[in-house]
Amino acid sequence: MAVSAGPLSGTLVVDLSRALAGPHAGMMFGDLGARVIKVESPGHGDDTRGWGPPFVDRDGRSATPAEGVSTYFLSCNRNKESIALDLKSDEGREVLTALVERADVLVENFRTGVLDRLGFSAERLLELNPRLVVLSITGFGHDGPEGGRAGYDQIAQGEAGLMSVTGSGPEDPQRVGVPIADLLAGMWGGYGVLAALLERERTGRGQVVRTSLLAGVVGIHAFQGTRQTVAGETGRAQGNHHPSISPYGLFRCRDGAVQIAVGSEGLWRRFCEAFRLDAQAPGMATNPERAAHREEVIDLVEAAFAPFDSADLLEKLSSAGIPAGKVRTLDEVYDWDQVRSQGLLVEVEHASLGPVTLPGPPLRFFDGAGAETTMTAHSAPPLLDADRDAVLAWLDRS
Repeated sequence: MAVSAGPLSGTLVVDLSRALAGPHAGMMFGDLGARVIKVESPGHGDDTRGWGPPFVDRDGRSATPAEGVSTYFLSCNRNKESIALDLKSDEGREVLTALVERADVLVENFRTGVLDRLGFSAERLLELNPRLVVLSITGFGHDGPEGGRAGYDQIAQGEAGLMSVTGSGPEDPQRVGVPIADLLAGMWGGYGVLAALLERERTGRGQVVRTSLLAGVVGIHAFQGTRQTVAGETGRAQGNHHPSISPYGLFRCRDGAVQIAVGSEGLWRRFCEAFRLDAQAPGMATNPERAAHREEVIDLVEAAFAPFDSADLLEKLSSAGIPAGKVRTLDEVYDWDQVRSQGLLVEVEHASLGPVTLPGPPLRFFDGAGAETTMTAHSAPPLLDADRDAVLAWLDRS
């Protein structure tokens, strides 16, 4: 593997955000090689330092919040430095001003108006540094009739419609099992920042990029969105089966269940041949017919799967060329050789925990000769204010 410092090497990101959406965006920049300086509140730091359990000690055992480290905080703050600044004090504002003047990107997710009151409005930030790209993330948007409304992930999942299409049925709305609204806002924000940095190469000027938890979720409504806006159909939760493709979902077999995705008529014919079914039976010949008779299709497929254990069934499906898989628990995922082969786990040295394994970045890079250039050197999430002396010394020198 060729050694790489990352495609954002030489880029300075000042991360004023806390909780998840902004910190996740900041971590994405760090994963790409940027220097990310996380500015935290003195005393307690980022809110997620106190989010748990679990909190763990150096031996990986459960610990109290005072004695351990929050695994939540570890999930979104690798490849960062930490400095604690009181932004209501003259000294804190002076240090932040010096950082802004040198930064390429600033990330913030304060409620609307908070940075203005601290003396760092968008206009002031771009006055201090005309090349600065500012990523500003809110819950429901910066303006509009509910602009500035506080946003937390599960509330946004519900308000943005995601919970209405997730669950066993219309009367069972469920949140996604990870804070997906926060994560999407961070990812969309990172996408916007990279576009703004590219535009800066042409114009020489930075700009403000805005997104929200609401926008992050609405931005991935995909076919459910156009189903509503174009066809006037309101999607509802219907469990583990696709509303527009059939058979596509989770199907029971003798010792559990497997998932299949029969996404074309060619796959349907192969599936029927493998399990001795009539591909042209009434109500089954085309995908629209099968989608309209979803319950009958489910019954048909599960009857065909009933004699098989899941391992044998997955082998049979693979031999027939049918996309299929099992539902893994997270311990199974992180023990899976395929996950490790994709660089999705990284080993880092934490200042108080020692060696720890973290879920890794989802991107890999290769040069024109096919040699991988993915950045492999990662640092653990920092202790609060751990890099104060180094950051202040660097500001004095730069």
